[in-house]
Amino acid sequence: MSLAPVPHRSYSPADSTDTGNQSDTLDWIAIAAGGSLIAAGLLMLAGKRRAAMAAAAAGTSLAMLEQQELLRSLWRQLPGYVDQVQSAINQVRSTVEEISVQTGLGDSSAAKPTAG
Repeated sequence: MSLAPVPHRSYSPADSTDTGNQSDTLDWIAIAAGGSLIAAGLLMLAGKRRAAMAAAAAGTSLAMLEQQELLRSLWRQLPGYVDQVQSAINQVRSTVEEISVQTGLGDSSAAKPTAG
């Protein structure tokens, strides 16, 4: 009994070509990325922060190699995300300014102590 089904792959020399099979390479990249990230978690639990960060960086780099199209699409969408965040920040700032004016906290004369 197993928790997850494991597909059986049969290998024959006729299946391989001179250029190699790219899906096999990607499988190994995914395995290496996952292993590096698991090792990073274990190292972090063991208190080895520098080694954990190095393993996490390696695992993340390998994962990014496998997901190049996703990274390209996110990179193309990044300016839109920046505009949305900037718009949200401007809305919060204007709301804070309105509240400070309504409560009198925004008045510069109220903030200065009077001598007397």
